[in-house]
Amino acid sequence: MKSTIRVDVAAPPELLFRLARDVERWPLLLPHYVRVRAVERRPDGSLVAKMVARRQLVALLGLGLPVAWRSRTWNEPASRRLRFVHLGGATGGMDVTWRIEATDTGCRVTIEHDFAPRAPGWAWFVDRGFTRPIASQTLATFKALAEALAADESDGVATAKSWV
Repeated sequence: MKSTIRVDVAAPPELLFRLARDVERWPLLLPHYVRVRAVERRPDGSLVAKMVARRQLVALLGLGLPVAWRSRTWNEPASRRLRFVHLGGATGGMDVTWRIEATDTGCRVTIEHDFAPRAPGWAWFVDRGFTRPIASQTLATFKALAEALAADESDGVATAKSWV
């Protein structure tokens, strides 16, 4: 199953890439991320990490279901892409690509999930129940951060480079 979500961001693509590329900082930037712990740093520059995020159930009450996975991740600065391959577990084999592309008004961030588990219906359940809600919240938060930093920079309040 392939699924795609995207958001337009009124901020330079380089800014959004700098915010998102360091997944070990995600718990500091994303309120729904509980932990990202490095397990292995590979010679090719990729990182294997255990990640834990909260899938919101009742947002008003702050109730969420913890979701954990292990992923090999790396980034490709020349093309502003982030890559994730899930290793084992319920989402084993899921291939995730983030594309951050320039637009006339800033950038567009697209996240593509490609997941082909053996059990019929499992991919749909994971996508609708967990992948989309968590990834959508991640995109919304990065959008808000990047746009706030870009606005501050244009007002002369702070430079985005000092924050990322």
